[in-house]
Amino acid sequence: MAKLYQTLFLIISFFSLEFTATIAASPAGASSKAVNFIQASCKATTYPSVCFHSLSAYANAIQTSPQRLAETALAVTLSRVQSTKLFVSRLTRFKTLKKREVEAIHDCVEEINDTIERLTKSVQEMKLCGGAKNQEQFAFHMSNAQTWTSAALTDENTCSDGFSGRFMDGRVKNSVRARIVNMGQETSNALSLINAFAKKH
Repeated sequence: MAKLYQTLFLIISFFSLEFTATIAASPAGASSKAVNFIQASCKATTYPSVCFHSLSAYANAIQTSPQRLAETALAVTLSRVQSTKLFVSRLTRFKTLKKREVEAIHDCVEEINDTIERLTKSVQEMKLCGGAKNQEQFAFHMSNAQTWTSAALTDENTCSDGFSGRFMDGRVKNSVRARIVNMGQETSNALSLINAFAKKH
């Protein structure tokens, strides 16, 4: 587990350094060509408004590259999942929670850990796609990236299901499910952009 989080830290640090200048910039500060590319690409995703809102700030780094768009979407999603895990983990501090609620929270955190692991592997595979020497290598790593990202979606759905019971406190259930839903939307969009990159390669 320690190795996993070390890998995650390195990946997030890499993207943070690479996109530092862009994160602070608004879409208005980026070229219209890059912003239009992101907007057009996001229209093909399941949640286009979420996609554009999440990625438009990175327009200067993405430009019109389908690969960088997909990689950025994964990095943003991974960061979102990590913050969601922190939020859900802290819910156990509430003394008024019932035993079943605490158990549901712990189960959800385990599912989120699996999501982090799978998205981390997807990021790694996408990087290997960029260094592929031929189409066969590219297809192999791309297939892996698609598989890991799809598996991450399954984890998120399982976590959300755990908070659907009537025994859950309304406030806890609503706050957790809202974040899980957003996390799922980000992951779904990332998968769509990965698939789009695969088709264009």
